[in-house]
Amino acid sequence: MNKTDTVGQPIHSDLAPQAIGIYSQAIQAGTTVYLSGQIPLAPTTMELIDGDMTAQIRQVFENLQAVAHAAGGSLADVVKLNVFLTDLSHFPLVNQEMLNYFTAPYPARAVIGVAALPRGAAVEMDAVLVLGS
Repeated sequence: MNKTDTVGQPIHSDLAPQAIGIYSQAIQAGTTVYLSGQIPLAPTTMELIDGDMTAQIRQVFENLQAVAHAAGGSLADVVKLNVFLTDLSHFPLVNQEMLNYFTAPYPARAVIGVAALPRGAAVEMDAVLVLGS
């Protein structure tokens, strides 16, 4: 029995940034998919995108969406979203952009202020989705 038989199947999308560490973009266990954290990296360059905070938040949602699609789902299947911000004053921008990617009933969510994120990013998000939800 190999590891994927016991912990789930890795999910990969070329339309999202490649992992910048020792992890998978996502792991599917049954109908549940655990999406790793995404920062506003452009998938083609692996560099933080240029732009204001709204553009950065949008890029994170686009990256999460690409991985969700690779798993056979979409952001509509997200049941839990975690948002990490280095400046909690950007919280209203997250709410504003969420309206472009989610409809009611919205996923459960936590927004957490952190001191720093990988590559100097100002925002990171991870999610849990349930396929067919």
